[in-house]
Amino acid sequence: MQAILVQRVSYDFTGQVAIVTGGTRGLGRQIAARLAAAGCSVAVCGRNAPDNLPEGVVFYQADIRDADQAKGFVDDVAARFGRLDILVNNAGGSPNADVATASPRFIDAILKLNLVGPLFMAQAAYPHMVAQGAGSIINIASVSGARPSPGTSVYGAAKAGLLNLTQSLAQEWGGNGVRVNAIIAGLMTTESAEATYGDAEAQAAVGRSMPLGRMGEGDDIAGAVMWFSSSDAAWVSGARLQVDGGGERPYFLDLVKGG
Repeated sequence: MQAILVQRVSYDFTGQVAIVTGGTRGLGRQIAARLAAAGCSVAVCGRNAPDNLPEGVVFYQADIRDADQAKGFVDDVAARFGRLDILVNNAGGSPNADVATASPRFIDAILKLNLVGPLFMAQAAYPHMVAQGAGSIINIASVSGARPSPGTSVYGAAKAGLLNLTQSLAQEWGGNGVRVNAIIAGLMTTESAEATYGDAEAQAAVGRSMPLGRMGEGDDIAGAVMWFSSSDAAWVSGARLQVDGGGERPYFLDLVKGG
């Protein structure tokens, strides 16, 4: 398949302030780096400090699953930089688990990380955005929340809830200038891709099965975040943007003669 050449759009977010949860590694780190490169002051959080961060990105120790810590983190960032323009709820994930035997503790932890934490962060960011008359909240969802998710049922349910929350908050908060959107991320290559998809050969096979011939990368999601955060998306709220390379091939086609 011939590669499609795409010219990257340049954005200027000088003077703006962003928070990216889960921004110390993986997709979140690439989102944070892209925002910082566009002139944005960026804060990321986690339970443990990373060894290094991209230039223009600062770290705060916080567990977003705790409402008080989420609020304290957001308030500290707004006080330090004087405003808050962009919130990217990126933190999330789940190991494979048999839901029939999943413990209440496991279920609670997955729901808190993937749904409750983003809600706490949005609640904390809202008054700061209202005070300045505008703001953009971007929830990183997953195809697991938009189709069956066997093996990660709790995660899929949480991401489905995040998609609904996105549209509900867009309607509740739009009158105050706060836009809320979601990115439905497809099959991605991250640090944990091997645990999910197998070795490099298996991942390459998965990529070949995608309409655009590869799995997604962090910069694919970062590009969507940049657009949602920009003035080009000023009238976009409550949207679900699928960034999935064209989607997954329906399995039944491989079972049909000639498929």
